Parts: sequence; C-alpha cells; structure tokens
Amino acid sequence: MNMTIKTVLAAGAIVATAGVAHAEKWDMPMAYSATNFHSATGAEFAKCVTTGTGGDIEIVTHPSGSLFKGGDIKRALQTGQAPIGERLLSGHQNENALFGFDSIPFLATSFDDSAKLWKAAKPTLTKLLDEQNLVLLYAVPWPPQGLYFKKEVNSVADMKGIKFRSYNTATARLAELTGMLPVSIEAAEISQAFATGVAEAMVSSGSTGYDRKVWESLTHFYEVDAWLPRNYVMVNKDSWGGTSKANQNIIRGCAELAEYAGNYRSIQYTDFTLNGLRAGGMTVGPAGEGLVNELKKIGETMTSEWLEKSGAEGKAIVDAFKAMK
Repeated sequence: MNMTIKTVLAAGAIVATAGVAHAEKWDMPMAYSATNFHSATGAEFAKCVTTGTGGDIEIVTHPSGSLFKGGDIKRALQTGQAPIGERLLSGHQNENALFGFDSIPFLATSFDDSAKLWKAAKPTLTKLLDEQNLVLLYAVPWPPQGLYFKKEVNSVADMKGIKFRSYNTATARLAELTGMLPVSIEAAEISQAFATGVAEAMVSSGSTGYDRKVWESLTHFYEVDAWLPRNYVMVNKDSWGGTSKANQNIIRGCAELAEYAGNYRSIQYTDFTLNGLRAGGMTVGPAGEGLVNELKKIGETMTSEWLEKSGAEGKAIVDAFKAMK
C-alpha cells in the first residue's frame, strides 16, 4: 500500500512539473483529532495532492474542529469560506433525510454491506451535493457503531433518563425512543462532556472511544453493530472549477487512494480499538440478546420514519442495496 502511494506521488510530481501554475493554499477543516484514522487519511490525501500537483495546490489540514466546528464545516465549504473539508453528512439529516442513508439502524451492519449501500447511494449523494455547490471526492466508513455507558445495561428500560450524546438526527431519535435524553455534542467535545457529566452515554465506534480515552469516564461498550456512518471529503464547486483539468485528475487519483486506504484502516482499526478500550479497563462485548431484540424493533421504527422522510429517492437507495445482497 505504501509503495503504491509513493509510486502515484512520484508520477504525479513528474506530471505536475510539466506546467506549474501559481500555488494555491487550500485549508481543510476536519472535525476529529489528528490521531483519528480519518484525520490521518486526510493528512495523507493532502500530502498526495500537494506533492502530485507539484505544489500548485497545497492542502493544509486543520483537525479537531480547530478551523470550523464540525457542524459548521459543510456550510463553510458551500459558501467558500474554506475550499475543501471533511464532514459527517449524517449530521445534516435535518436538512435532507438522504444524508442519513448510512445511519439507518441495522440496515448495513458490516463493512461489506456498508460498501454495497454506498454504491447504491453514491449517485444520489453526488447529485445532491452538486446542487449544494459541492463536489464529492471520497468517503470512508467508521467502524460499526456500539453503545457506551457508565453502568451495566441489559434492557432498554435500563437506559431511561440517561444523558445521551447525539451527533445527528438518527442518534437523537434513538435516544428519544429508548427514553434517554439527547444532548448534542461535537466530537472534539466528547472527553469534556463525559468528564463533567454533560453526557453519560453515546452510540459510536470503538475508534471514537479509543481516541478520546472514554474509559476515564465510562465503563461499558456493547457491540451492537448498529450502522457504519461515513465521513466525506468535499470541495467547493467554484474552487474545483478554477482548478486545471490536470490537477483535478491528480486530486481524483489521490481521493481514490484515500478512500481505499481509509476503508482498510477502518477495518484494521476495529479490533485494535476494542482491545484498547479493554486495556483501558472497560467491559467490552456483544449486547445481550434481549437488548439486541429491543433495539432492532426500535430500528424498524426508525427505518420506516426515514423512508417516509426520504421519499422515492430513499426507497430507491434501500431497494438497490437489498438487490445486491
């Protein structure tokens, strides 16, 4: 993999030096910490573009919400405040339900199914983003989502009244249907929220919990493989239109490498981070059968609600996905 990237970088640099334009600096806001695998993948993508274009375009990443907070990144890209950035689009389900296709509970619960669902949804998402002045470059899935608590939980009844960190419409709705209290908290604020008691639980991947050392505040992680949401890297369409075709091709090539590498990292990171949670002192394992069955019933409710909100386009995505299985 490393040799492949180096080969592409070298080839890109040779091509780029054939016609160097004046250099542009593209600041790239990202919501997650620099150590998170999404941010690491984004940093390598930025280096690939910078080297591949011979410095025509220098991409500088800004992780941890340091340039724009997670919830503000998409708007910053649409309005040209930043030319490129990464965002969890399911955080914008309230804007358009289609952005939440990857957060339908228990629809795609494995990496293979996530890839099929993305193949089914990509044309629709690409068109939707284009209408919003954005060009989609690549998308990388998170590991399967599990439930974090600061106590043992064996049923939905055990969740009542717990303050639950939400990051999109789906997680807020999950909290409501389980009797928990949704609290909107950005990724960069997770550690402080748990340490101060602002939140007491969340649904997220092992990766997020490991990066934020949540074992300092939480005690249990239940593997329920609810869904695999994606992070997306996008470019402002005006910035993209002002880029030469040669450099657009190099950026696309770097994006393909980043998507491949990010997906590979996500798979490899899954077991690594769950072992990291265990090493931190957390109890990690599958949820009990009773809890899983209760959650799947809630998932059916949420799926019906999503299909109603997303209309014919949403149904087409789900139908296309099911046809691949």
